[in-house]
Amino acid sequence: MPINVLITKNFNHMSDVAAGIVKEHIVRVLKEKEEFVLGLATGSSPTGVYQRLAKAANAGEFDCGRIRSFNLDEYVGLPGENPQQRVMHPESYCYFMIQELFGLLKRKFRETNVPFGALIDQKELNRHFRAYPEDWREQGSDAGRSIVIRPKPESPYLAWVRKEVLNRYAQKIRKSGGIDLQIIGVGGRGHVAFHEAGIPFKGSRVMLVRLDDNTVENAVADGHFTSKKDSPRYAVTMGAELVYQARTVVLLASGERKVASVAASLTGDPTPDVPISYGQIYGQRGGNLFYVVDRVVGKPLLENSETLEKKGIHVEEVS
Repeated sequence: MPINVLITKNFNHMSDVAAGIVKEHIVRVLKEKEEFVLGLATGSSPTGVYQRLAKAANAGEFDCGRIRSFNLDEYVGLPGENPQQRVMHPESYCYFMIQELFGLLKRKFRETNVPFGALIDQKELNRHFRAYPEDWREQGSDAGRSIVIRPKPESPYLAWVRKEVLNRYAQKIRKSGGIDLQIIGVGGRGHVAFHEAGIPFKGSRVMLVRLDDNTVENAVADGHFTSKKDSPRYAVTMGAELVYQARTVVLLASGERKVASVAASLTGDPTPDVPISYGQIYGQRGGNLFYVVDRVVGKPLLENSETLEKKGIHVEEVS
């Protein structure tokens, strides 16, 4: 199935087009089965889409009570003495979703799920990393690394993280029947969720990740945290391998900061150095992938449209 790149005028137009794609899929799938499983992202890119979806749902265009959602990621290390405080921290992704989507809905989703990062105490995690160095290893070729906890670790805390935080989330998605449509944004270096640049694709289902400096710096630059010192250094995240198991993926990107990584993800070969480039593999395997981008991001793609067409990537300007 070809990858479809839709170049829109600006952020608002991008949000209109993407929301239309999502809504059409929800309506169509709910005619075929009882429940729609929706994958959600955080960050600025999907906020306009969420506003439009909430408006459509509240107008009765589809039934939120038949939607189950799974978010991509959540921080580990937010301030708070306990999970409840961490979940309700204003920079938690749970809090974000309440503000940007869940709280806007008159009728709530059947179930909402965000990775269980708030359950992890960062100080306790670091203590067990130091005390049980044989229980884990880092994986990745860059500053951001996935932390692989071995099966049957000696540390009871790391065993709990592996089983109840990481594996349990992947199991919930699988038991739901898999994700029908996944919304994703793009990180500054082409990462998807917290699957950082350089982390291998293979085995990247639900991961514990040590964040790279670029991700932390972007979080500060975007105003999420006051300084690098105050920023979380870990996250629980779906990896590219799991993200691109959704039946449809809708990628959103706008603004100058996303230009290079989006272009590299399509014009180059698939590589863990640009995690969203896994979308090419997904498309080759029959996945249904939409890039919905603004003119700034779309310019180099339009300039290379003939080359991209030969790779099965269709580029179109949307009026």
